[in-house]
Amino acid sequence: MSSHSGLLVLFYIFPLLIISCCAYSWEAKEEKINQSVYETLQWYGFPGGLLPEGVTGYNLNTVTGEFSAYFNGTCIFELANSYLLKYETIVSGEISKGQLRTLRGVSVKAVGFWFRIKEVRRDGDCLVFFVSFSSAKFPVDDFVDSLKCGSGCNCINGVSTGDHVI
Repeated sequence: MSSHSGLLVLFYIFPLLIISCCAYSWEAKEEKINQSVYETLQWYGFPGGLLPEGVTGYNLNTVTGEFSAYFNGTCIFELANSYLLKYETIVSGEISKGQLRTLRGVSVKAVGFWFRIKEVRRDGDCLVFFVSFSSAKFPVDDFVDSLKCGSGCNCINGVSTGDHVI
């Protein structure tokens, strides 16, 4: 009799545990979705200023990490007094703790050419930006505050500058 009652308890309690775990997991995902894009970046270990102000919306798949952030226009900012950083109207990729992969919509101008930034990794107090043939490391503190598109930056609002992105 006791083995049957043990099975009955397991039969009734196990499904409740699974439902409880799923409900907890669902709430955690919903909470993350309700955050701003800047808070979401911080949750993944990046400074909020990695994206400029002016994000009009964003999507995040919390299972795969795929994301898209939307801007009203293209913005160009100077970084470390030597590089230009360009954000297109749509920035997308995959995010995980300390890593942004398969980036699209962000590029850097170096040696007279625009190069697509393909990946950004958090490395302690630095961010490492990867392009096809090289990488550059910058202090996280350079990205604490978000610059505002249309205020203090060279915003080109979708008009082509004639520069070619490699």
